[in-house]
Amino acid sequence: MQKVWIYLENDVFLEANSFGATGTSVGEIVFNTSLTGYQEIISDPSYAGQFITFTMPEIGNVGVNQNDMESNTCHCKGVIVRNYHHEYSNYRAQADLDSLLKENNVLGICDIDTRYLTKMIRDEGAMMMIASTEIHDKDELRKLLQQSPRIEDINYIEEVTTKEPYIHKNGAWNHQKLAYNKAVMSDKKVVVIDFGVKRNILNELVEAGLEVEVIPASFKADDLIARFEAGEIGGVFLSNGPGDPLTLTKEKEQVQKLVNTNIPIFAICLGHQMLSIAHGHDTYKLKFGQHGGNHPVANPETKIVEITAQNHNYNVPDSITEIADITHMNLFDNTIEGVKYKNKEIFSVQHHPEASPGPHESKYIFAEFAKIVK
Repeated sequence: MQKVWIYLENDVFLEANSFGATGTSVGEIVFNTSLTGYQEIISDPSYAGQFITFTMPEIGNVGVNQNDMESNTCHCKGVIVRNYHHEYSNYRAQADLDSLLKENNVLGICDIDTRYLTKMIRDEGAMMMIASTEIHDKDELRKLLQQSPRIEDINYIEEVTTKEPYIHKNGAWNHQKLAYNKAVMSDKKVVVIDFGVKRNILNELVEAGLEVEVIPASFKADDLIARFEAGEIGGVFLSNGPGDPLTLTKEKEQVQKLVNTNIPIFAICLGHQMLSIAHGHDTYKLKFGQHGGNHPVANPETKIVEITAQNHNYNVPDSITEIADITHMNLFDNTIEGVKYKNKEIFSVQHHPEASPGPHESKYIFAEFAKIVK
C-alpha cells in the first residue's frame, strides 16, 4: 500500500494508506451506516462526486461480483474505510474490491479513524475534500480544493444517465437459482427517466409486473405525453440520481409538463425531489444527509414503521403539505419521506424501497405503482 493525503475544507489534514486507484480526486465527503452491501453502495450512481466513509469498520472481506453492480461502473470519487481486506471469502465473489476500484478509477483510503470522520461530518456537516497519492503538501492540496468546483456546481446527471433508450429485461434476484428472474410479457408499460437509476429499482419494477423502458434524462415530456395518449405507455417513473436537484432547470421544465397531465407517476429519491420542485416547492440541503440501510420510517396514518435504505443529501420542504398528503416520515429527524399528491395519481418516496443493500420492508411500494399504471 502507498500513502494518501487528505485535506478537508475545514482545514483538517490527514495521512492514511491507499488501495484501489492512484492519483488526485476532489469530492464531497459523506458517511454511510450500512452493515453490508458495500459493492452496491459504491456502484450506486447517486454517489457520483462523493467520497463514501463507511462506518462499518471491515470492508472488502466478501469481495465483489458482477451481479451486485448497481450500474455499469462506480461513479463515486472514493471510499474511506477503517480496515480494508484484500483477501476475501464468499462463494459468490469473483474478484477483490481493490481490483474493482482500479478498473473504475476510484480512490480507496484505509487505515484511518472513520469514527473521527463520521463525528466530524455529523457535527460540521458534509463538506468538500481532496485526496491524493501524489501530493503531500497541505498548502498545495488546499489551493487545489479551493480552485475546484463544488458538488452543487456540477451536473453529474449528464455523466450517469443512459445515452440510449433500452428495455430492461431482469426481475428480482432469485436466491434458489442464483440469478435474476427474467422479465415476462406485460400489458402495462412504464418509461423510466434515468437520472442515475439503480439496476435493482428496474428489477423491482419488472417484478411488479411492468414492462420497463429506460430513457435518458434529456427526455422530452411532449413525446411521453403523446405516447401515453396513444396508449403506448401507462405511466412514468422518475429515478434516483446524484447532485443538487435545484440545478436541473431543464429537467424541471419537462417534469412540470408531466405533472400537469393525468399520467400516473412514481418517483424515488432525486425523482421525489424533482416532483416537489416541479410543483413549486424547492428542496433544501440536509446538514449531513441520510445514508444507510437502517433508517426507521413511519406511516402517519397506519403507524406502521418500516426500516429503510437511504441515500440523499437533499429533502422536500414541509410546505409540500399544501398540495400533498404525507405518507412516510423519517423517525430520526422527522423529515418528510413520502407524499401522495392531492387529486392526482402521483406519489413518491425519499427512501429506497428496492433496498440494495438493506431491508425489504418497503418493496410493496412497487406493487402500489403497478396498480395505478394504465
